[in-house]
Amino acid sequence: MPAKPVEKLTNKQFIEHLMTEVKAYLPLLSSAEADQFLDSLKSVVDENIDWLEKLTSRQKLLLAEINTTTSCSRLGEIHTELNKLEMERFLKSQSVPALHRNCTDYRDALAARAVKLVTLEMAADDQPVPEIPFALISMGSDGREEQTLITDQDYLIVYGDDGGDAVDEWFRRYSELFVERMVEVGFERCTGDIMPSNPTWRGSMGQWRKKLLAIVRYEYEDYGKNLMDLIVLSDARYVAGNRELADELIELIRGLEQDYFQVLWGMAKAATEMKLALGFLKRFWTEGSGEHKGEFNLKLLAWAPLVMNIRIISINQGIPATSTVRRIELLQKEGSFSAGMATGLIEAYHILTRYRILQQIKVIKGIQKSSYYINPYQLPADDREQMRQALIRIEDLQKVIHTNFHIV
Repeated sequence: MPAKPVEKLTNKQFIEHLMTEVKAYLPLLSSAEADQFLDSLKSVVDENIDWLEKLTSRQKLLLAEINTTTSCSRLGEIHTELNKLEMERFLKSQSVPALHRNCTDYRDALAARAVKLVTLEMAADDQPVPEIPFALISMGSDGREEQTLITDQDYLIVYGDDGGDAVDEWFRRYSELFVERMVEVGFERCTGDIMPSNPTWRGSMGQWRKKLLAIVRYEYEDYGKNLMDLIVLSDARYVAGNRELADELIELIRGLEQDYFQVLWGMAKAATEMKLALGFLKRFWTEGSGEHKGEFNLKLLAWAPLVMNIRIISINQGIPATSTVRRIELLQKEGSFSAGMATGLIEAYHILTRYRILQQIKVIKGIQKSSYYINPYQLPADDREQMRQALIRIEDLQKVIHTNFHIV
């Protein structure tokens, strides 16, 4: 059966479609052939059920251990095992939504436990937590609930007001220790320094309000950096700690982005100007020389422009979701996208993300060094055309945003 129509079906519809195919096929077989077919089908189903039950059982045991372990190094071992299980599951099913959901869930649990362990470690070192609420908020792929097999730290910390310099100092020490412990847990340091150890990414609620207002009012000199910070903050999502405080900051971020249209316009301009791996006559553009000759950067020239442009139109329309696919679904529901455009963009996201994950697996297995570059001409013809169509849909989306925001 062709893969493309199946991707549009719900799980229930897919099962019904499959059973209809089987029932239509059986009358064409002799009695012996039908028995052989059904025995083979049962054997495959039983084998997959057994495999899935064992994997799920192991995963549940590891998840249960997260909440009881007292060591960040052990959390790191658990993280490694969970990643291996998820990679095994993906190689069987290649389900992007399932991998996103599972990776996000267990990494949220790991981060929440690390928050607790670092608090206990501080207290044991005669630095007890102040009587003030605080929260850990994720951004980037984690904020969008789009975690994959390779991850780093994209977190901020917000805490209550009226603590004074002593509380600011406590959270400075806490944040620096938290980043170190998260490395032990298997979350690499963010190359862009989007971590609470960086003072840009921590502060009291009042300090955050002051920083955000300064950004949207252009009170800081580095416009490019401030714009990128706002883009990163657009995917903010609660992970651990005081949810009410986290929600207050997230609502403030989204409210300011909508209220200050000039800022959103700047984000839209940046999104529509992102280059795609499309060249003359809508053919693939690839590197002409160097180490990646014949390849293109799948993240920067395909996946990122899709995520970025969907983010912009979602902010403009007041869509509360952070997940790219959920944003697309809600944009269709409120009328920004036709059903056909929404379906095409969701397919594009799944196609590009699936190949990003497959590239990550090659890196994990030591097959290649970079998870970013891909040679489209090494793909099967159907897959290559699907990827090309995905790029064309992103280009069409950029044109829509370019027109809607009156970008010259």
